[in-house]
Amino acid sequence: MTSKKTAAIDGGAILDRLHAALTRYVILPSAEAVDAVALWIAATHAQAAWAHAPRLVIRAPEKRCGKSRLLDVVEGTCHLPLITVNASPAAVYRAIGSDTPPTLLVDEADTIFGAATAAANEDLRGLLNAGHQRNRPALRYDANTQRVEKIPTFAMAALAGIGAMPDTIEDRAVVVRMRRRAPGESVAPYRHRRDRPALAALAADLTDWLTANLPDLERAEPAMPLEDRAADTWEPLIAVADLAAGDWPARARAAALILTTDRDIAAVASDRIRLLNDCRAAFGDDDALPTAVLLDRLKADPESPWTDHGSSNLTPLKLGTLLREYDIRSANIRFGPPIGQVKGYSRADFTDAWTRYCPPTDTTTPTPPSQPSQPSHSSSAPGRNLGWDGPVRPTQDSVPALTSPGTAGTDGTDTPRLRVIEGGR
Repeated sequence: MTSKKTAAIDGGAILDRLHAALTRYVILPSAEAVDAVALWIAATHAQAAWAHAPRLVIRAPEKRCGKSRLLDVVEGTCHLPLITVNASPAAVYRAIGSDTPPTLLVDEADTIFGAATAAANEDLRGLLNAGHQRNRPALRYDANTQRVEKIPTFAMAALAGIGAMPDTIEDRAVVVRMRRRAPGESVAPYRHRRDRPALAALAADLTDWLTANLPDLERAEPAMPLEDRAADTWEPLIAVADLAAGDWPARARAAALILTTDRDIAAVASDRIRLLNDCRAAFGDDDALPTAVLLDRLKADPESPWTDHGSSNLTPLKLGTLLREYDIRSANIRFGPPIGQVKGYSRADFTDAWTRYCPPTDTTTPTPPSQPSQPSHSSSAPGRNLGWDGPVRPTQDSVPALTSPGTAGTDGTDTPRLRVIEGGR
């Protein structure tokens, strides 16, 4: 039963104050980004209620985009902040291995996960990935006690840096892509001694409100506009918004849809996913292609990674190795003259992988419109459809098949279109 003291706490008003604090010190890229950060900060104060601990990734293309200042405000208002610019996995394990873990804040994360240092920090990346879900402990053997020790990994974490974080971390994160302030945009200067006490008071109010409602948050199963891991990541934020009521539930769901779409647009596909998409374009309307023709078409785009893939280019062997992960294999296929029987690939073998891993060919994701310089409380941006079925995706013409001179199926040659006569699987 809700106590009178709990009922007297206006959670929506506390979130509004947090929103105002964020926009006082930082220019964020959109209204939805402000809402998302405010809800993420609030969710840190109810970690005990969540099955998943969403990460907050604050990334920027260049320095002086406000990412460290945003992390200052997050540090001042989140639950038990533990901020660092570098840390060993062992230190992080010990820091978060408790019943009430701190909120881990990592500034300059690009120095940890950059190209030159990523390999040396795989353990830390694994820890951050495992800690996204409750009951995923790390196992360590203690030689002194001769026992296996279980170390908790569950804790909320924010990472700020230049460039993208590892894709496995961003897949578990609310991603905010900062940008440098434009001429005419201004924020209040932040001074730790002067301004942090007010932020600490705001954090205390968040703690009072959310800890008083932990039983309700533990039972919460909010209607989600997203699915799978994205839903796991955003569920704590939306549960907090539903508890606050007012316009926060609608704003939270709008932020979830828009920021997740923006993240997916900006994501760099893995080589294998890129290969599947490029193979689909290379096939065009053909039912089968000789391996040599498929390779020629893949390499026809000078901006693709296949023109200089590896030390000896993309070979039939390398192509087969990449595709084998999706149970796609070449076979002896008989084509019309003058090609005859050669090794090749059938469209039918790609169909399942294209369906599962590639976006539909007849849709496109709209480019997000420009956002106001100083975000308002608006829950949507112009031109966005915020229904729970996702943004509207206008249809476009299918991508024509890639061709090159002298290959089968190229306009202007006498070579007949490729067709499967026999073979395949």
